Amino acid sequence: MAAPLNICVLGGTGFVGTELVTRLARDGHWVRVPTRGQGHGQHLGVLSTVELVTANVHDPRTLAQLLCGMDAVINLIGILNESGRASFQSVHADLAGKLVAAARGAKVRRLLQMSALGADPERGPSRYLRSKGEAEGHIRAAAPHLDYTIFRPSVIFGPRDSLTNRFAALLPLAGGFLPLARSQARFAPAYVGDVADAFARTLGDRASFGETHELCGPQILTLEELVRMTAAVARLPCHILRLPDTLGRLQAALLGLVPGKPLSLDNFRSLTVDSVCTQNGFARLGISPRHMMALLPFYLGPFTAPAELDAARKTND
Repeated sequence: MAAPLNICVLGGTGFVGTELVTRLARDGHWVRVPTRGQGHGQHLGVLSTVELVTANVHDPRTLAQLLCGMDAVINLIGILNESGRASFQSVHADLAGKLVAAARGAKVRRLLQMSALGADPERGPSRYLRSKGEAEGHIRAAAPHLDYTIFRPSVIFGPRDSLTNRFAALLPLAGGFLPLARSQARFAPAYVGDVADAFARTLGDRASFGETHELCGPQILTLEELVRMTAAVARLPCHILRLPDTLGRLQAALLGLVPGKPLSLDNFRSLTVDSVCTQNGFARLGISPRHMMALLPFYLGPFTAPAELDAARKTND
């Protein structure tokens, strides 16, 4: 474990951020977490070594102030779809450039960056993957002044994910029938706790400076297998209609117009490349990644705490 540090975590109130900030606080670090407003991140306020700061991280001067007095900065900020002024370019690539400049100005050398498998500024099939690749480029170019480590996870699952929980919510609404684009796209789902562990372990690890770690769970699943596993654990009916790419693109174009964008054309393009590892970053860090089936029942199964409480209430009614 690294010696206690002052760490600024961008994106610290999100799914992965909540897990990581909690882990860092438990390890004795002091953590500054910028938030978009007072209503965000209150669940982290109970941690005595976590400071919540309302701030616009996209403003260079504000970003520079946030990094004052910090020993390290972690960037977890990312979007899966564009909305309003939040474009892939501004949220991924431009923010990384601003962060590098702010870190250099504040003399913060240690930076951990969340990227994605398949990130490539030129060959990435989607704007999401190209912008993630461009962000990596900004960080690598600053190597003489920055001790960076980049993480490229496959899809991440856990109790508050937008992956398994989304399918568990969609299936009942559709009567168990789910038209599925790119059903044979492959993933190696990584548990959120293991991803947080990877970040925490590298903080003080000089051997990881300048490295890129791919993070994959122990099992490779197609998108169809992932949906069926979710349905089986949640005890939901599941009838998958595999869509050819022509219809898949049409589905993505239509769903991209729906509030919340369950699927967009850019998501579809990302699915044309498998999200699986060519190297085992978890092994390099001494982590044994956990199997999806070992954890899904604890938050999707019929015997989770919320389900048991609901059953008890019905019994007493």
